[in-house]
Amino acid sequence: MRRLITLFFCAGFALPIHAEVKPWDEAFKKQWYAGLAEITRYELKQAQYRDVHNGDAVLIFVTEDFLADKHVKRERGDGPSVSVLKLNATSKFTTGLYPYSIMTSVFTPVAPDQKHSLKVTSTTQEWCGHTFIQLNRRDSGYHATVRSYFQGEGDRDLTLPNAILEDEIWTRIRLAPDQLPIGEIQIIPGTQFQRLAHALPQVQTAHAELATGDTTRVYTLAYTSIDRKLAITFEKNYPHAILGWEESHQRRGRWLTTTARKTHTIMLDYWNKNNLEDTAYRTQLGLE
Repeated sequence: MRRLITLFFCAGFALPIHAEVKPWDEAFKKQWYAGLAEITRYELKQAQYRDVHNGDAVLIFVTEDFLADKHVKRERGDGPSVSVLKLNATSKFTTGLYPYSIMTSVFTPVAPDQKHSLKVTSTTQEWCGHTFIQLNRRDSGYHATVRSYFQGEGDRDLTLPNAILEDEIWTRIRLAPDQLPIGEIQIIPGTQFQRLAHALPQVQTAHAELATGDTTRVYTLAYTSIDRKLAITFEKNYPHAILGWEESHQRRGRWLTTTARKTHTIMLDYWNKNNLEDTAYRTQLGLE
């Protein structure tokens, strides 16, 4: 299946470029229920410590059935499940001698009446140690599990009040960007930021804006309770592909900025591509 772009020609119909696509629309089904994942590689310039380091970021979007009570992928049985848009986001970079590997998974219901993501997990591995965090959506808010090698974080189990997740902004952009929260909001910062900053998950205050240009839109978060900014640029037209992002934070009186720029994208059933000859797909993604 070819990657869907500004104007769709699927099953004999054309989708107007300014049409609002709903989860039940044919174009949405063609994009997200064809048994393929969208895999996009970004050139990463990661700010960490005192420098900016070269690396790769990959965003993988795919739909799957998700057990709403157990918060795991539905693989068998007939338990209550929902369709989610899953994002697996990875970042890999090297700081001097030693490497970092980070992966975050976000599970956001496709149904438009579901306003919150059900689960987020994130892991970080580097030569000093590794960390894990999981957020599960429950009636009272989010239950957070933090496991870390570092003393200041240790093993924590926390309950956070209702708030927006920064990590779900990415899936919300793909599903319904016009429903992104605007203005003064309560938000839990991204789990990758938390791990790199060695910060425990907390609800913070931010000002959110959505700017629209000729072909792109930019969603910006300017935190007012911590020194942090995030701007995500994406295509104005469906399927609202993410083109890149810029993330800045202040540490020890100095602002550092991470940037990511889209370079390659494919639609692929990657879970079936695990033979030696399938390494050719890494070249297609610019990961060699």
